[in-house]
Amino acid sequence: MVDLKKITELIGNLEEEEVLELLNEFISSNPSEEEAQKVVGACQEGMAVVGELFESGEYFVGDLIFAGELLSEAIDTLKPVIGSSTTEKIGKIVIGTVHGDLHDIGKNIFKSMSEAAGFEIFDLGIDQPVGAFIDKVKEVKPEIIGMSGVLTLALESMKNTVDGLVEAGLRDSVKIIIGGNPVTKEACEHIGADAFTTNAAEGVKICKGWVK
Repeated sequence: MVDLKKITELIGNLEEEEVLELLNEFISSNPSEEEAQKVVGACQEGMAVVGELFESGEYFVGDLIFAGELLSEAIDTLKPVIGSSTTEKIGKIVIGTVHGDLHDIGKNIFKSMSEAAGFEIFDLGIDQPVGAFIDKVKEVKPEIIGMSGVLTLALESMKNTVDGLVEAGLRDSVKIIIGGNPVTKEACEHIGADAFTTNAAEGVKICKGWVK
């Protein structure tokens, strides 16, 4: 069996070549699906380490993006052994950048880290109108909605989206987290969201707390 602590450590240190080398060795040893699930868990723990290092200021946005890509590569390598269901999903999140805003780096980092944490993510994309969020919530019945925006005008779009969910009778069935540069405690209250964050790692932590 592969050294799980080593995998967590290597992902935490962003050692791409060594991670993939170890995983390929592991795959060639013809492991069971159960063993592969443990390796996925070790990879996810490595991603949590990356999140902590980002929070403490040792890692930067580029490192987070790289870690997300590394994790995707690792999961892809393990897919033949894990089958299609990588791990038991812990919840569903619908995410999107709100109407009038075209930024997606923060959203994409949050997406990678949430997937790594075991969430099933439905990404609407950028510049999404209120109706797109409402339709998707009706369709997939998520526990959480994540709205992202970098421009100040995004705050009004976020509020309109929450108001739309209230009108559609969907607001009480979901938790709403907003993220991006302009979000503050005051903005969060004005918009009617449940939580706000400017840090993807912290956002994932909040969401995990909601589905526990």
